[in-house]
Amino acid sequence: MNVYTYSEARRRLSDVLNEAERYGEVRIKRRDGGEFVLRPVRREASPFEAAGPAVDTRQSLSKKDIVDAVRAGRERGY
Repeated sequence: MNVYTYSEARRRLSDVLNEAERYGEVRIKRRDGGEFVLRPVRREASPFEAAGPAVDTRQSLSKKDIVDAVRAGRERGY
């Protein structure tokens, strides 16, 4: 984990943010000795997001098609 001075972090903000995203956190140190940790905020998944195979909504799906898709997803661990 890198430690940046306040001035350096300000000049290279984009790099500092990219590094925090890549490695989990970076530290920024002020002249008075205070240190701060910069971490990315992890996105919380929406309860409506679902992993699984894409469904083509342009076609009509029968009840059997839907049940088969749900079963296949469960077997794959979605």
